Amino acid sequence: MNQELAYAKSVIKEEIAGLKALYDSMDESIVAATDILYRKNNGRVIVSGMGKPGHIGRKIAATLSSTGTPAFFLHPAEASHGDLGEISEDDVLLVLSLSGNTLELVPMLSYANRFGIDVVAITSDSESILAKSAKVGVIMPKIKEACPYNLAPTTTTTMMLAIGDAIALCLLKMKEFSREDFKKLHPGGALGKRLLTVEDLMHANVPIVRENDLMKGVLVEMTQKSFGCVCVVNDNNKIVGVITDGDLRRGICPNFLEMRACEVMSKNPKTVSKDMFAQEATKIMNDYKITSLFVTENDAPYGILHIHDCLRAGLA
Repeated sequence: MNQELAYAKSVIKEEIAGLKALYDSMDESIVAATDILYRKNNGRVIVSGMGKPGHIGRKIAATLSSTGTPAFFLHPAEASHGDLGEISEDDVLLVLSLSGNTLELVPMLSYANRFGIDVVAITSDSESILAKSAKVGVIMPKIKEACPYNLAPTTTTTMMLAIGDAIALCLLKMKEFSREDFKKLHPGGALGKRLLTVEDLMHANVPIVRENDLMKGVLVEMTQKSFGCVCVVNDNNKIVGVITDGDLRRGICPNFLEMRACEVMSKNPKTVSKDMFAQEATKIMNDYKITSLFVTENDAPYGILHIHDCLRAGLA
């Protein structure tokens, strides 16, 4: 192992040790902090911090917002120059500071205490200005930074990030924030693609024939709907088979047009539910080398999904 790799791994090892110490020291304070944020249903979580904790605070605010808890980051220096007006009495301040004595935070904390605005602190000093100004303080263990000079915030910011994630995801569970809720807030990007369901991409004009329909009628239905297949249903409108272009070629014979759909169809076709993620349906089509899937509800045809629909949505 070369020296650079060994040192890089030692940094990760130091940060893991910090997370382990945080895990071992965690107490009911994080529950109390989460409860304060949960009870402020009409307010927002305003996250703040200076320097590297501020950068972590921006990420925590983004995670809270994307998981159902409205939040934004407020820079403490900007707050002192008029942006304190962004804070209402319904809001909660979530403030990050390793020492808890960062001077730029003092005006914000004074404002919060003056107007009865709840403060939740993430710090390592329970006797600090921040901790004493907070309604609840989540106190991190005092541990060496991964920086060789014990100066650059590394291990401590990793711990702050983990605390923020824990709070955000506890709130997600408490609010019963669902995948459907998640989807509403993440329509774009790779995550948006992952959250697309079959129903989002499927077509409702399903090509359907009956078991005893003649093949000449099957050909008309297949041609009109242009999916290269039809689903075959029984008298109870349950799907019992599929006829594809391949089935046509394999079944061709002199009396082909007078044959029944049930004589040509392939039984037990692959089907999916409308609630399945489109990414999973795409994998099924790729694994079985098929181009379409029938979408069913109570075994009856509900829609049809074509591989081209998935490709257009960026699902390969």
